[in-house]
Amino acid sequence: MAEVVIVSTPADAGRLAAESIERRLAESERPVLGVATGSTPLATYRALAERGTDLAGATAFALDEYVGLPDGHPEGYRAVLEREFCEVTGFDSANLHVPDSDPARLETAGPRYEALIREAGGVDVQILGIGTDGHIGFNEPGSSLASRTRVKTLATQTRRDNARFFDSIDDVPIHCVTQGLGTIRDAGHLILLAFGPSKANAIRSALEGPVSSSVPASLIQLHPSVTVLVDEAAAAKLEHAAYYRTAYANKPAWQRL
Repeated sequence: MAEVVIVSTPADAGRLAAESIERRLAESERPVLGVATGSTPLATYRALAERGTDLAGATAFALDEYVGLPDGHPEGYRAVLEREFCEVTGFDSANLHVPDSDPARLETAGPRYEALIREAGGVDVQILGIGTDGHIGFNEPGSSLASRTRVKTLATQTRRDNARFFDSIDDVPIHCVTQGLGTIRDAGHLILLAFGPSKANAIRSALEGPVSSSVPASLIQLHPSVTVLVDEAAAAKLEHAAYYRTAYANKPAWQRL
């Protein structure tokens, strides 16, 4: 099962996540980090910077990208990651890969991105957020648990949730290119972060409900190496929260995240 750590603040989660990322990337000859966008991973990126984590030899792969935004749009995920990950941590943006969302090349965007990940040696650590409907990446409910990188249509709820980054929901793209659930499952270690009461239902379903394409994040139950970092609000509906606290408080010193 996933290791679930309930923390007081997103900053606490960020510090734990950064420590785990640093250690796991140091164990790889060709370190590869999977990066996510949105507000959830920001504390992790800040913590990596504060720790002075050396990412000079690493490669990074984004989970997804919108289709239809003009080049350089501030909410395009390449721009977001350059601003919120690369600039914060000092990561070389030349080593950041984002799915090709050019409409003229969409038919082959998925297989080409899969090939890039394989050529890099696979993702060592994948950072994940979770949507209010349980999606990870842009794998909406109903996505195949074996899916690979592909074009997806965004759910209305996802577009509503992301409208805060745009002038209105009408400006949020309808399509995206996203790593598939099978692609995410191939990563060596998954770090899932969730904060706030709006994520409580999704976290409960992902961790304690059945594995189902209706809750794409439930895929983490099938992965052998997962850390889930949640604040009190996001953990509020977990049936086994007391056990997760006990397990973390009593873990052997040699068992790090």
